[in-house]
Amino acid sequence: MQSWLVRVLKGMVIALGFILPGVSGGVLAAILGIYERMLNFIANVRTRWRQDFLYFLPVGIGGLLGLALLSAPLEYLLNHYQLLVLWSFAGAMVGTLPSLYQTAGQQGRKMSDCIWMFTAALIGGLGLYYLAALTGPVPINGWSWLLAGSLLALGVILPGLSPSNLLLYLGLFGPMLTGFKSFNWSVLLPIAVGGLVTLLLMSKVMVKILEQAYSVVYHIIIGIVGASIILILIPPVANYNHTSVLEMLLCLVLFVLGVGLGWKMSQLEKQYK
Repeated sequence: MQSWLVRVLKGMVIALGFILPGVSGGVLAAILGIYERMLNFIANVRTRWRQDFLYFLPVGIGGLLGLALLSAPLEYLLNHYQLLVLWSFAGAMVGTLPSLYQTAGQQGRKMSDCIWMFTAALIGGLGLYYLAALTGPVPINGWSWLLAGSLLALGVILPGLSPSNLLLYLGLFGPMLTGFKSFNWSVLLPIAVGGLVTLLLMSKVMVKILEQAYSVVYHIIIGIVGASIILILIPPVANYNHTSVLEMLLCLVLFVLGVGLGWKMSQLEKQYK
């Protein structure tokens, strides 16, 4: 029973990676010592079902509890202190970039990899910005929640990748928190389906892709992450109307603290992965 409760608590901690931009679910799973076993289970469900399903069941229950308990205060902060929250999140993302860049170069780095990174930042950033300008926020429906689940799953498959900032920019983050807080199954179910399908399909595919183009993939991720950091700090996501000098100074302070938090999380990943 004690081991079962510990795994429930681990699931609650990993849930932070789904709702805190700058924090990766994969990183938290690595810190807690279950990342490799989790990926092996996902990639080999049929052969590892008996030995791992009951092990990860309390982790899943803890994740759902964590989402329900932690979403409410975060939703409140985002609704009432949007700029402060966004600048904190952006700082946390910046703090993870050095570790992500180091991870990208673990198998060597070419000039072409850096070209891929800047190209992804430019095209991805401009594409997302003008897409939002032309179409507005992503419509809130079952398809958008499937997309959200897929993005969250990628954050588990690739430690260091935090997809929540993309959800912020797409306008899905706040409604997602509301759905988590109220246990709205019209939100939870498609997110779970999108996440599960992505995990099952992409775990093996991602292993193959990383074997062939490890450095390119990670440099592209860095480029997209860098672009998304800028995007959540500019209109239409961030609203600077009637912002005081004191509030902007506080944003900068929280940004610096966020950088420190992101950097610390990256160091913990290196230590425990």
